[in-house]
Amino acid sequence: MRAEEQYIEELWKKKQSDVLRFLLRVRCWEFRQLPGIVRLQRPSRPDKARRMGFKAKQGYVVYRIRVRRGGRKRPVHKGIVYGKPASQGITQLKPTRNLRNVAEERVGRKCGGLRVLNSYWVNQDAVYKYFEVILVDPAHKAIRTDARVNWICNPVHKHREQRGLTSAGKKYRGLRGKGHLNHKARPSRRAVWRKNNRVSLRRYR
Repeated sequence: MRAEEQYIEELWKKKQSDVLRFLLRVRCWEFRQLPGIVRLQRPSRPDKARRMGFKAKQGYVVYRIRVRRGGRKRPVHKGIVYGKPASQGITQLKPTRNLRNVAEERVGRKCGGLRVLNSYWVNQDAVYKYFEVILVDPAHKAIRTDARVNWICNPVHKHREQRGLTSAGKKYRGLRGKGHLNHKARPSRRAVWRKNNRVSLRRYR
């Protein structure tokens, strides 16, 4: 890592310092004046972007997006849930997907021809969280000939952000941990539930 990148990284580790608090406050004011999704000339956190896979070369794009903070209220008419008392809750519910993944999905929908590589937090205020999403152009020659990143040109990586395959997606799916404590998360919670609850009547042969 270059010395200047290391310096920036150490600055960002102390977000309560006077320098970062001032910088984040000024930037947050600027972000509020701009549209919800905006393309950037360069990442606002170059050290973090590089760690997330960004390269300052053709074929890489960075978008900043804002997502509303807070939980997920149950969308039912007049707050009436026609079901068991256990599922009567309306407020204080949290979404399964995290806000970083929601940001990736929205950018991925807007830029259908690009592939989402990764994302990172840049700012937040009382209403919004701001993320920067790194995208890659799979049709660009500079990407297709780069052995380190041309895996993303494969068709199976279309809209990987919508299927929980990015870093943020794997986090909300519970795939961060390994070992016997995390057996119920692999290959997915739903697949494990299905396997455990399906009646398997093996024929006598």
